[in-house]
Amino acid sequence: MIALMQYLVKYALLLPFTESHGVLISLSHFNFFLMVLATLCIAAGGYIINDIYDIDTDKINKPNRLIINKHISEKTATNLFVVFNIIGVGLGFYLSHGIGKPEFFAIFFMSSALLYMYSSYLKQIAVVGNIVVSLIVALSILLVGIFELIPATTEMNRAVQSTFLNIIRDYAVFAFMVNLIREMVKDIEDIDGDYKAGIQTLPILIGRERSNKLVLVLSLIPLFSIVYYVITYLFKLQLVVGYFLILVIAPLLYVSIKLISAKQKADYKHISLILKLVMLTGMLSLLLYNFILK
Repeated sequence: MIALMQYLVKYALLLPFTESHGVLISLSHFNFFLMVLATLCIAAGGYIINDIYDIDTDKINKPNRLIINKHISEKTATNLFVVFNIIGVGLGFYLSHGIGKPEFFAIFFMSSALLYMYSSYLKQIAVVGNIVVSLIVALSILLVGIFELIPATTEMNRAVQSTFLNIIRDYAVFAFMVNLIREMVKDIEDIDGDYKAGIQTLPILIGRERSNKLVLVLSLIPLFSIVYYVITYLFKLQLVVGYFLILVIAPLLYVSIKLISAKQKADYKHISLILKLVMLTGMLSLLLYNFILK
C-alpha cells in the first residue's frame, strides 16, 4: 500500500504534468525507487519491532497470525529490524545528499526512531500511539512531494510547485484521518489482549461504548471533508464525482453507520477492512487527475 501510494503520487500526479503544467521533479526513476525502498525498509522494521513487543498480546488478539517464535525466532526478528533500519536510513542519507538537501535525512532517521518509540512505549499511551502511526503513514505520502518538488522549486515555478505540493498535502491529511480512525477501531477490536498485557489504550481507559461513540464522531470528519472537497473543486466533473461518491464517500458513510451497531470483535475487524479499502480507493483517485487538470 505504501509503495503504491508513493508511485501513484509520482507517476499519476506529478510526471504527467511536467510538460503541460511545467512541474519540475528532482528524482530519477532509479532514485525514486530507492526512496520507495527506503520507506518500505523503515516501515518493515517498524512492523517487526512492533511484533516483537506484541508477542504476548498477539497470542490473544490474533493467534493464527503469529510469526515471531512460531516461524522465526525473536533473535532473527531483532536482527532483521536492525538490518532494515540500516538500509532505510542509509538510503535516506544517500538520497538527501544527492538532491542537495542533507537536512531531509532527518525525516528517515526520525521516522525510524518514532516507530521504535511507538512499539516500546508510545502505543501504551491512549491515542498518542495512534496519532504517531497515522502521522508516519501521512509522511510517507508527503515524502514524495518533499523530495520531488521542494528541491526543484525556484521563484519562477513556485506557484505551480506549491499547487501540486498542496494536492499531495491534502492526500496526506486524508490518509492521516482514515488511518487514525482505523487505528482506534483496531484498539476496540483488540481490547481483550491489550487489557491482559496492561496496555492503556483508549477503550480500556474510557470503555468500549464511549470509544465507539468517539470513533463514530471522528469518522464524520473525513466523510464531510471529502464531500466539501468534491463540491468545491470537482463538482463539474461527473466521472470524478461519481468515483468519489461510489468508492470513497459511500464506504465512509457505511463505516459511520456500521459503527452505530458495532458490538462484536468481528464487526470492528470488518470496519477496519473497509477503512483500508477506502485508503486504497482514495489514493487510486490520483489516476483521475488527467481529467481534473485538463
